[in-house]
Amino acid sequence: MKVWAISDLHLSGLSNKPMDVFGTGWEGHFEKIKADWEEKVGADDVVLVGGDTSWGMKLEEGMYDVASLAPLPGKKVLIRGNHDYWWNAISRVRARRPDDSFYFLQNDCVKFGNIIIAGSRGWLVPGSADYTEHDEALYRREAERFKLAFSQVKKVREAGDEVIALIHYPPFNVKKEDTLFTGLFEENAVSVVVFGHLHGAGYFPLKSEKEGIRYFLTSCDKTKFSLTQIF
Repeated sequence: MKVWAISDLHLSGLSNKPMDVFGTGWEGHFEKIKADWEEKVGADDVVLVGGDTSWGMKLEEGMYDVASLAPLPGKKVLIRGNHDYWWNAISRVRARRPDDSFYFLQNDCVKFGNIIIAGSRGWLVPGSADYTEHDEALYRREAERFKLAFSQVKKVREAGDEVIALIHYPPFNVKKEDTLFTGLFEENAVSVVVFGHLHGAGYFPLKSEKEGIRYFLTSCDKTKFSLTQIF
């Protein structure tokens, strides 16, 4: 079993928000992703999808885009991004999953073999370019959500298990300063963190390390619309 990751697909099957308005590199971007996915991923593999899957505003719009992933191989583990407005009550989202290859995480985890994935959305962190005092409450609330996720990890974790934290927002700023998120990751012996959210030409490394934890940025335009292998 291999583990792959990609994020920020920004699909718009039922909404008129084509991504090529952000540059010609986005033209046919989902076809590029699907071709790479089908080439790399096996039936027993896991693919982490780190938020902003759909531009849809309503649940049926978002699930239409999620369903476009159904023909692709592997188990799909999704979290909510800041633009996933269609994602409301987690029970409603899970009830509408296209098939049993889909897993939606919110303040909890899922385990495959010796791999545990804990996921939640996250938020802007102190020191980020757009962070203001109005973000503080949401930042702290999202940290509490990860505490809930790790409380579930403890219930299923066994010796030798690897824990992956799946978060939409970058868990640290460009200076890699400590945050509530990185503290929780270190406290809970996370092996790998996968995140997205970032686009455009601004610098942020695709791969980095902090306190022995490997961090992967997997926004699809940053990875040239290809999946990143995590394990």
